[in-house]
Amino acid sequence: MRKATLAIAATAALGLLTGCAGQVEPEYSPKELGATAGTTTAATLWHEQVGDGLGQGGYPLAPARDGDTLFAADRHGLVEARDTDGGQLRWRTELSTGASSALTAVAGRVYLGTRDGEVLALDQADGEVVWRTRVGSEVLAAPQASRQLLVVQAVDGSVTALDRASGAERWVYAGAQPSLTLRGSGTPRVIDQVTFAGLANGRLVTLDNRSGQPLWERRIATPQGRSEIERLVDLAGQPLLTPDGRLFVTSYNGRLAALQATSGEVLWTRELSSHRSPVLVGDFLFVVDEASHLLALEAGSGETLWRLEALEGRDLTDPAFADGRLVVGDFEGYLHLIDAREGRLVGRTEIDGSGISVPPLTDGRRVYALADDGSLEALELQP
Repeated sequence: MRKATLAIAATAALGLLTGCAGQVEPEYSPKELGATAGTTTAATLWHEQVGDGLGQGGYPLAPARDGDTLFAADRHGLVEARDTDGGQLRWRTELSTGASSALTAVAGRVYLGTRDGEVLALDQADGEVVWRTRVGSEVLAAPQASRQLLVVQAVDGSVTALDRASGAERWVYAGAQPSLTLRGSGTPRVIDQVTFAGLANGRLVTLDNRSGQPLWERRIATPQGRSEIERLVDLAGQPLLTPDGRLFVTSYNGRLAALQATSGEVLWTRELSSHRSPVLVGDFLFVVDEASHLLALEAGSGETLWRLEALEGRDLTDPAFADGRLVVGDFEGYLHLIDAREGRLVGRTEIDGSGISVPPLTDGRRVYALADDGSLEALELQP
């Protein structure tokens, strides 16, 4: 039986509904796995257990890495720091409430959200809570940091900026929220001057980090269809910002769009439904769509370079890039390795049968994968 429950269309853990008591069967049946080219193997460097994992709620507790330390959490609020080379435990702390968001680790702090609507900052050195602040509602998206701020997007659609040092509230933006949304929220993209936030109403807004006031707003997806489910247009992924000032944004039941970050001018769009965050490598833009097809697009035009359909219906994670290969996890707990230039499956390894719902972390040839039951594995791609 598939682990992903309460699914809508092809979505899995992040595709749960808010404001809907019913259940919708997946549109795409998972394909059976075929052979790979076998040119890449993934050697296990170490394997550890992080508490009880994500739990039945499917909380997106993606780990984070900063330097030579990996930080991971379970649904009960257990947070661990481990050495990236050998997996040795550096510290472990138990929070007073369950963790709910992906982790962010930067500049000596670890940030995460909780199920009761708090945001916490932990000291990377020992796991001690530095500050905690309550926001509008439950936080599922990883908090995002600039030099001065920590920006949090909650499931009620609000975007809150906190002072990174103290946790004090700086400003709150409350966007319009549809009555029915995917369970979760987009993850904002934050730079020092502005925050780019994708909303459940299909719009992308750019907020001035000094005040939280909108600078510009663009509709990425327009609700269509008769049912509320058909009209879902959440921007549930994280906008991708390039050094030359382009934004790539996915939407559910909508479009993939490329925009000019300073003005919101649309550079190109194409019809593509996705609640996953895209990845850019050189001129290649990679995205997983709602059917769990993996696409490579030419970043300048949106033209399809290749499409991999062999993993259809397998509830793929966001893609990650490691040494010329894309890495994705699936609902049965496999990591799939794909040649990024040609779109061929070149390797596969099983992490744990509980499934993989959160994106793998990559560093050069190294991959860190967290399974839904809390199995945490470090692997190295060979050759």
